[in-house]
Order: sequence, then structure tokens, then C-alpha cells
Amino acid sequence: MREKILAVIEKNSRIDIRDLAILLGENEVAVANEIAEMEKEHIICGYHTLINWENTSEEKVVALIEVRVTPQRGMGFDKLAERIYQYSEVNAVYLMSGAYDFTVILEGKTMRQVAQFVSDKLAPLDSVLSTATHFVLKKYKDHGTILCDEFQDERMLITP
Repeated sequence: MREKILAVIEKNSRIDIRDLAILLGENEVAVANEIAEMEKEHIICGYHTLINWENTSEEKVVALIEVRVTPQRGMGFDKLAERIYQYSEVNAVYLMSGAYDFTVILEGKTMRQVAQFVSDKLAPLDSVLSTATHFVLKKYKDHGTILCDEFQDERMLITP
């Protein structure tokens, strides 16, 4: 039942418990208890709203920063990741395979604000070897949701 609940609420966290129970063919109390248990176990870690900021007057800049580090003896990557994710500007930190070690995703009001974060807070950390900042220019799809208007074929149909 857990996987079924997770699959549904991952797409629609606002679904009513009663509707979810009906959809899954389960008892409403059992579904509510299962959700509460998954929250306690940190399987369900939060409920978020996906906002298309391009359709608002709010100015936001999203950046993905590749970070190469040297993990310190006895601390590994986890302690360094913790230092990075403690900054309020940081939305996400991922340990990566490949050419760099972390991907840090953050938001700022301007590119300058993001650049200042990198130069003043991130790059000076002892274990950081290098960073590469990439700015998100436009989001087309986020968390499985298409954010832009879908392409409309405006060609005229011509028949013989």
C-alpha cells in the first residue's frame, strides 16, 4: 500500500484522504495511519507547491552550481554537504558521480546575488577546489509538470 500511496501523492499532494482511500480501494483510517507513519519515518519529508515564477511579477534567478571538493579525512562528503545546505539561499544539494562532486541549487533575486554567494560563502570553504555556475534561463518542465504552453501547430491543413 505504501508505494501506491506515494505514487499518488507525489503527483497530487492535495488529494483528500477519503479520495485517496477510494482510489486505492483501502480503508480511510488505514491510509491516514500509513501516511502518518511515513511522515514519522521521513519517507514523506514535506508537501510543496510548484510555482511557475515566470508568470508572476517576482524576480528570481535559479542557479545550478557544480562543486569539486576534496573530502576531509574522517568527515567524507556528508559533513561538507551539511555545511553547504545550511545556507538559507541553498534549495538543494546532491552528491554526484562524474566530473564534479556536488550539484548545489539555489535561488537569488539577481545574478549578482548568486555570484556573491559563490565567491563569499561557497568557494572559500576549505575543501572546495572549484565551482562552475550555470543559470537557469527558462524552465519547460519541473517535477514532471510542463510549465510552458504546449506547442500549437499553426500550419493550415491543405487537402487536394
